[in-house]
Amino acid sequence: MYNKALNMIIKNNLLKILKTIPENVKLVAVSKTKPNEDILEAYGAGQRIFGENKVQDLAAKQPQLPKDIRWHFIGHLQTNKVKYIAEFVDLIEAVDSIKLLKEINKQASKHNRTINCLLQFHIATEETKFGLDMEEADAILLCDDFKKLENIKIAGVMGMATFTSDKNLIHSEFKTLRKYFEQLKQKYFSDKEYFKEISMGMSDDYQIAIAEGSTMVRVGSAIFGARG
Repeated sequence: MYNKALNMIIKNNLLKILKTIPENVKLVAVSKTKPNEDILEAYGAGQRIFGENKVQDLAAKQPQLPKDIRWHFIGHLQTNKVKYIAEFVDLIEAVDSIKLLKEINKQASKHNRTINCLLQFHIATEETKFGLDMEEADAILLCDDFKKLENIKIAGVMGMATFTSDKNLIHSEFKTLRKYFEQLKQKYFSDKEYFKEISMGMSDDYQIAIAEGSTMVRVGSAIFGARG
């Protein structure tokens, strides 16, 4: 009975959140640490995009779940782990180096596919979060190595706001990420329709992110409950 009740909670949470998200914004259901049964419950309610932050978990889950799930890798990705997800991952959301892009390109080419990536920017006050500044992003996009990469597409940007109750600070940080997106679009991707994503906003701040122009929100605990 407990599992049945829990499953109904997942479905109800998902449907409730979808009502608060405009049609032009994608919902990434962050399923990290959650069992396949929970993912299937959200899947049964219509969810198709799921996010994982550990390669070993994603590589284990993917073969056991429906093939039309679009998997996003949302954690800090080490180059030596790319090969385990390159065959199926739909989007790698947190790219912060040319070294990582080169490895993603290498592994994607082995499977004769193109992998979409987002450049991760550091917009929070916490030093512990990963990400680029604009100068570092420019260096990546202007370097000769980047221009040789034929099996990746930079589809947009990603960032995480400071974990705080200060809504003005969160608004400001999301505004910064949108500004970075607009600058990159103008400088490097003005003729590229695929450069369109601003991935920002999580369970506690996704509505602020949407107000600031997010096209993709990553929601975990508000759907699945607190991490176990």
